[in-house]
Amino acid sequence: MIPPAFDYVRPTSVDEAVRALAGAGEDAKVLAGGQSLLPLLRLRLAFPELVVDVGRIPGLRGVREDGDTLVIGAMTTHHDVVHDPLVRRHAGLLAAATATVADPAVRHRGTLAGSLAHADPAGDLPAVVLALDGELVAQGPRGRRTIAARDFFVDYLQSSLEPDELLVEVRLPKSDGWGFHYEKFHRVSQSWAMVGVAALVRRDDGHIAEARIGLTNMAATPLRATATEQALTGAGDAEAVARAAESAAEGTHASQDASATPEYREHLTRVLTRRAVLAAAGMG
Repeated sequence: MIPPAFDYVRPTSVDEAVRALAGAGEDAKVLAGGQSLLPLLRLRLAFPELVVDVGRIPGLRGVREDGDTLVIGAMTTHHDVVHDPLVRRHAGLLAAATATVADPAVRHRGTLAGSLAHADPAGDLPAVVLALDGELVAQGPRGRRTIAARDFFVDYLQSSLEPDELLVEVRLPKSDGWGFHYEKFHRVSQSWAMVGVAALVRRDDGHIAEARIGLTNMAATPLRATATEQALTGAGDAEAVARAAESAAEGTHASQDASATPEYREHLTRVLTRRAVLAAAGMG
């Protein structure tokens, strides 16, 4: 299907992009890697009057350290995230999960910030950044502001970004010393996950001292499995992990579609949480 007509600009700075967005208001869309926006345009699910292409703005790509925080530029592609040595060393969960996104063609074009701004609960990366206690930095006419991942995703395909704001970087606390694993179930290779589980585990003296678990595609936004996180504290064997995983679907609101019923998604959440935690804790 051919998308509707729209105006197109390619700013050369963040300030120029913000001015373009502010001038168009809610009638503008940001084009980063295009892997989320272009399908919406082709299917006529989005009708922007202006598309702001930020792909050529310098300084929005790359990974750097800022003390105990890893800073990832908004235009950093999935491919670069997977292969960046700083990400692999300090945020291994993100690298592992990003390697499962779609196919190599999408990973070479799609961007981390684009995926997060799209706010699709079936996407792999929102739940991962949520589990990592990440922060997202937006720039608009009023300057920069930092948004915690837990406050960023507000509804299906909706984030807390204002229409005149541009996502410029993602900030992740370093997770050195934590075990990690991303487990997902999908019907065919490269399709959206029916359910995904991002697990981070810190062990002390053979027992789980702390756990963080992000859930993919179990509500209108990514979720944390807080009941299971709490139940995992002190777990020292596979049986204790399995018991804690039985609470993983609490507080979720799974949808029904052609792929699965809510009950089946809840079952998958419990099973995949157990597998992900065991792998992250080195108990599998």
